Amino acid sequence: VQLQASGGGLVQAGASLRLSCVASGRTFSRYAMGWFRQGPGKEREFVAAISGSGQSTYYVDYMKGRFTISRDNAKNTVYLQMNSLKPEDTAVYYCAARLGTPDSASYYSKSKYGDWGQGTQVTVSS
Repeated sequence: VQLQASGGGLVQAGASLRLSCVASGRTFSRYAMGWFRQGPGKEREFVAAISGSGQSTYYVDYMKGRFTISRDNAKNTVYLQMNSLKPEDTAVYYCAARLGTPDSASYYSKSKYGDWGQGTQVTVSS
């Protein structure tokens, strides 16, 4: 599946952004979807994930409450709503897809995702 992420930008601390990731193909609901981010000089890290049906979501604990992942299977799109942004949220945000229903632990691992979007830059100024 091909993925196209968008919605990044330059915002001030405390602002909100909603990232979108559109997938190609007609089997989107069969894919678990994840958002990862990579800050300057850092490893790519997990942010959030969602099951194919949308019934199960997974977050990094310290982001839970500020970030919300959702999906619209009719639009082949997964979203990441980010509120109360902080300068440390500055990163390139990537969406990723994995066919099937992984076990819970696998949602958090970037090595379990086979398809990646090109990334969208989020910059939060203080």
